[in-house]
Amino acid sequence: MQNTLSPQETSLAKKAAYLVLSHFDKSYRWFTRITRGAQQRFEKGNWKETQLASRERINIYEQSLSDAVAEIYHLTSVHKKDDVFWQELKKIFALQLQGHPQFELAETFFNSVIGRIFKHRKIDDDMMFVHPSRCFLPGQDRDKVINSFDTTTTVREMYEAIFKTYRYNIPFEDYERDLQNLEDALRARLTTSQLASVQAVEILKPTFFRGKAAYLIGRICMPDETLPFVIAMRRYNAPNMFVDALLTDRKDLSVIFGFARSYFMADTQNPAEVAAFLQELLPNKKNFELYMALGHYKHGKTVFYRNFLSHLETSEDHFEAAPGIRGLVMMVFHLPSYGVVFKIIKDEFAESKKITRQHVKDCYKLVKMSDRIGRMADTHEYVNFRFPLDRIAPELIEELKETCASSLEFTENELVIKHMYIERKMTPLNLYLQQETDEDKITNALDELGMCIKQIAMANIFPGDMLHKNFGITRHGRVIFYDYDEICLMNERNFRALPKSDDPYAIDTLSVGPSDVFPEQFEHFIVGKRKFKDILKNLHGDLMTQEYWRNVQIKCARGDVQHFTPYAASKRFKRD
Repeated sequence: MQNTLSPQETSLAKKAAYLVLSHFDKSYRWFTRITRGAQQRFEKGNWKETQLASRERINIYEQSLSDAVAEIYHLTSVHKKDDVFWQELKKIFALQLQGHPQFELAETFFNSVIGRIFKHRKIDDDMMFVHPSRCFLPGQDRDKVINSFDTTTTVREMYEAIFKTYRYNIPFEDYERDLQNLEDALRARLTTSQLASVQAVEILKPTFFRGKAAYLIGRICMPDETLPFVIAMRRYNAPNMFVDALLTDRKDLSVIFGFARSYFMADTQNPAEVAAFLQELLPNKKNFELYMALGHYKHGKTVFYRNFLSHLETSEDHFEAAPGIRGLVMMVFHLPSYGVVFKIIKDEFAESKKITRQHVKDCYKLVKMSDRIGRMADTHEYVNFRFPLDRIAPELIEELKETCASSLEFTENELVIKHMYIERKMTPLNLYLQQETDEDKITNALDELGMCIKQIAMANIFPGDMLHKNFGITRHGRVIFYDYDEICLMNERNFRALPKSDDPYAIDTLSVGPSDVFPEQFEHFIVGKRKFKDILKNLHGDLMTQEYWRNVQIKCARGDVQHFTPYAASKRFKRD
């Protein structure tokens, strides 16, 4: 293999590098145009358009990637190029990124191009940005992403200055009331001495739009501590908006940025600086989670992989099967010291599962494209993901071979999984209920379970398999759905009443269609123990009636778009 390229090959590499960056820049302009439109959609109350825009923005990346790869193939015979060509291409591309405001996203786009060309079989830092080309130093572009407000004035004057800076083409329902609510909330949160010591209030320049809400996200800086400072604004279908809450607890901000929520629309040309600022507010959130929350889910996957490699270097535990009841469709395993699970579609499904592998993939894609409303875990699809063999428990290797051999490829030192999903780790709800002894926590978990099912349904998703083993519970006590192989849209099911009969086997003689569902039977399988069933029925007995589900179907068919507030009702301001 030659060590240097000819002038002609170098020129070709430069053209290819320029082509890739051009497609990235075009993609980011497209992404920005959709994101920037969020404010107008919020102001006009175009909630259906908001959902369509979210889906379109997710699809941008694949479309741009396909266009870039097609042009690379048109430019040259890619598979006739040796590794030196691709190594030089990477070097040239890195030089093009000097001073680029989205250099880290462009590196991920470059990785995707190389990954698509080589079908993700050359995960090599000489050819791809497995590691970033440079270390990003937070703060150097901070002035481009934050507004600072004078704190030597009164609290009221500070809020007035904020709303002179952040303007919306929609009237407030009651501006004076909202200002008073904000002032009262801040004075209730901070003591007089704390208020006097506030050195700065900094707010990110972009408004964070999601659903029917808009958030101004910043911080209060004091000598001894820094607090989140989040103004949550809402609107319904009336032609006005209102301030719904002032949030100053990290827990509330963490839930707003939760992994089960849809991506924000927040317009910025400096995503690395915005993510760094958010990381300072939420030190327990991983950097990749924040990029994903901003809608840069592909780059979030890149940062996750880097984080994963770093964790492997600093840990010694072994991958093993995840705790809980084995699934009928997915094989799930984890690294105990790491906060995600890895899910592989099994080669064969149980007799009761009348579905295909493609159906499972389609279900996971449906969730990705839907409003997850804080109740459905985000999943990230990977191909040819590599694991070191010496870190995998022998029992897990045997189980993987038995259940999903077609997805496995073994090399001398690695296990390559051809297709899988990664998801945030949670405690399976069935294990939680087995182990928890606090009656209040048990009741809260079952209440959360009922609310989770209802809210998913209102988001036009029928969960299908509602066994409590398919739900997890977070450290905040929130119940999240994470098993998607039987989901469908609400209009794809026929909710029927269970015929009355003295014959316990009468149900076996009924004409039951493949889409028929009998809600009265839900109580028998959602949770197992009689005590849990009674609590769930007491809290959410309407789930066991056909009337409830048919009413939800009507609302979904009408196009009603729901909004579920991510913070506690006790944090909301009164609007009387």
